[in-house]
Amino acid sequence: MMDRRTTPANGRVAHVGLRGKVEAESYVEGEWARVVTPLANLLASPEGARDRQVLLGDRVLVLERHEQYAFVQAEKDGYCGYVEEKCLGPDQSATHWVAVPATHLYSTASIKRIELALLSLGAQLSVSKIDGKFAETTDGRFVPAMHLLPVGEKLGDPAAVAEMFLGTPYLWGGNSRSGIDCSGVVQAALLACGTACPGDSDLQYAAVGAPVSDGSAHRRGDLFFWKGHVAMAVDDERIIHANGFRMAVTYEGISEALQRISEQEGPGAFLGVRRL
Repeated sequence: MMDRRTTPANGRVAHVGLRGKVEAESYVEGEWARVVTPLANLLASPEGARDRQVLLGDRVLVLERHEQYAFVQAEKDGYCGYVEEKCLGPDQSATHWVAVPATHLYSTASIKRIELALLSLGAQLSVSKIDGKFAETTDGRFVPAMHLLPVGEKLGDPAAVAEMFLGTPYLWGGNSRSGIDCSGVVQAALLACGTACPGDSDLQYAAVGAPVSDGSAHRRGDLFFWKGHVAMAVDDERIIHANGFRMAVTYEGISEALQRISEQEGPGAFLGVRRL
């Protein structure tokens, strides 16, 4: 049975690559678009529950536009769902990405102006020029240049990226500095360092890293998986994770987390550790 989260089909339409594999009224190639709002919810159904979020500049394959929603598949991780059509625009190539926890978008190159929007780590922009402390986008807006890196340039330490989100409030399905969940932190950290990563913890467990044998010393960057949860080691004694227990991104001792979650979810909840 195909996973709806990663299968570009909704019954009415399906990607042409699924012809003969799934039933649909029509099969389409789709068209590429970009997210043009700072943040957009990726929903399980129109007006339905949030599965994940996509950021400014994220590239999505639009398979259908229907009643003010677009059915899309995100290029960065293959996640499928519905976004409000107003959140999408032309497929304009990005030149830079936000490489800090968050930054602001301005109407002019002045920090004294009221900001237009908050942009989170991973957001992408098309920059026309950099003049002094500001980068000007092709649509005439401005971002602090020191907060950007060219597309293709990556960070080096996933755990350090995860630590950028310390204190961020917990948000189910969240992918931004405004609110994030456990798999969102891990995905942001890995993508920023050039490692492919799915959007949800169960998908991450199946696709990222290799198993670490029981009793092995923990290393910075190791991923700890429970049923429905993931965390990242920052050293041999602590993890960092977005968790509902504290409703924020926090550090927690490894032994404490293993005991607490086992008591809460049962001894079978812990799945193991995987190493990049």
